[in-house]
Amino acid sequence: MSSELEPRRGGAAPRRPVRALSRLAGVTVLAGALVVGASASAVAAPAAPEGASAAADAATRPPRTTHGPCAYTETPDEPAARPVPLPPDPRRTPARGSVRVTLTTNHGPIGLTLDRAAAPCTVQSFLHLVGKRFYDRTPCHRLTAYPTLSVLQCGDPSGTGEGGPGYRYRDELPTDLPPAPTDPTGERRVYARGVLAMANAGPDTNGSQFFLVYANSALRPNYTIFGEVDAAGLATLDRIAAGGVAPTAEDPAPVDGAPALPVTIRKAVRAHHHH
Repeated sequence: MSSELEPRRGGAAPRRPVRALSRLAGVTVLAGALVVGASASAVAAPAAPEGASAAADAATRPPRTTHGPCAYTETPDEPAARPVPLPPDPRRTPARGSVRVTLTTNHGPIGLTLDRAAAPCTVQSFLHLVGKRFYDRTPCHRLTAYPTLSVLQCGDPSGTGEGGPGYRYRDELPTDLPPAPTDPTGERRVYARGVLAMANAGPDTNGSQFFLVYANSALRPNYTIFGEVDAAGLATLDRIAAGGVAPTAEDPAPVDGAPALPVTIRKAVRAHHHH
């Protein structure tokens, strides 16, 4: 029933799931048509001036992918909301230990402990984006306040819910989460208060958007968990959540939308000692 409530990139409010899905499908079809058009014109006009054929080659070349185990892959049809290179992808991805990152927000600090063992490629990408200051001066665009989904979603510099880093990478899904007691179908699992996880737009579409769980939530286990929020961070999240979701003309008492208290990540900083 509530699949459309989940923390997907570009997730619309649940009132209009059908339109949101068709809109996204339309975008995909259009992007496909553009690519086909570009390659067809390149084939049909071999005598085009040099610059034009170079541009056509760039449009039709396969997206670049890093050569390590994480295979970070460019998304030419979804350009970066803020320019950033592909992450490093060493042959041996660090897969042990934890790393601390602090998100300094306008409501107080949110301390994160990233778990390399749980999601090595995700942690590597997140640290890359932190190091490139991708998250500095960005909004947290979505707050949900359902009984079964209580999250703050961040990580899109455009603030629209559609933006990302211009690359994607595969899921590193949790396998040991307890079943959600609220879900009679047994499909959903408990994403517990304090969990830090990646939002996505379907399988293997991780980018830069992430969500912070401020109360136990029931979700299909389709979202990579890569760390947890500290006590001070949960206090910050509670203050933001207490403000509720910003009302709109269509919905004076929404439970999914922009936070009523606007949230900005002023700075994301990695701590330089390892635990």
